[in-house]
Amino acid sequence: MTPAPSLQDLIETVRRDAGDDELDQLATARAMVNDLSETGDALLGHYVDRARRSGRSWTEISNTLGVTKQAVHKRWAGPSIEGFERFTARARTCLTAAGDTARSMGHNYVGTEHLLLGLYAEPQGIAARILTDAGTGPEAVHEAVRTRLAATAPAGGAAPAKSPGQELPRTPRANAALGAAVTEALQLGHNYIGTEHLLLGLYHDSGAISAQVLAELGPDKQYAHAKVVELLSGFTKPAG
Repeated sequence: MTPAPSLQDLIETVRRDAGDDELDQLATARAMVNDLSETGDALLGHYVDRARRSGRSWTEISNTLGVTKQAVHKRWAGPSIEGFERFTARARTCLTAAGDTARSMGHNYVGTEHLLLGLYAEPQGIAARILTDAGTGPEAVHEAVRTRLAATAPAGGAAPAKSPGQELPRTPRANAALGAAVTEALQLGHNYIGTEHLLLGLYHDSGAISAQVLAELGPDKQYAHAKVVELLSGFTKPAG
């Protein structure tokens, strides 16, 4: 394993980047610590995502990380659907549909690919309209998702899916996509999260299956964003 930089290495980096002023050095050190924390969190998230995809339980993951199951589940699983008060009824329907889609595919988690497929549960929602108008229908997306999952499936197959009464945990990337949807809504000046924001949030992580499928089939984010602005230009209340 590649050794982590030592304290002295970090000190020398701060001195090189900030110069001799002590406050500049302090500010640079603080920024460096934030960057290291975010990078470390992203690294853990990546491998928590992989572990969940391979069928590992939250108990196994928490034991490996050396924290309680409750702590790791709170950090990586995200809130339940009931916690999304600012999401429109259509957006919440799509989130529920994402879980149903995951179960139908034999998966015990909800990933970005399931969130993407879930958008078609509301055909009159802005997201589904943008996708279908661009020629990207649910059948093509479903096939593209299956192709990618087959290429990355772990040996031994997927773990048994949970029963319909249990809410499936979301992967870190799926949670990040939901967070990105909130960001997209704020940037557009909206105080709600609709299906259009869910769609835009799925473009944020180029390594996610949803973003890969959208890159292959279209539309690209620039087009989707422009269509969202166009379709909402005549509305003063949540539409999607």
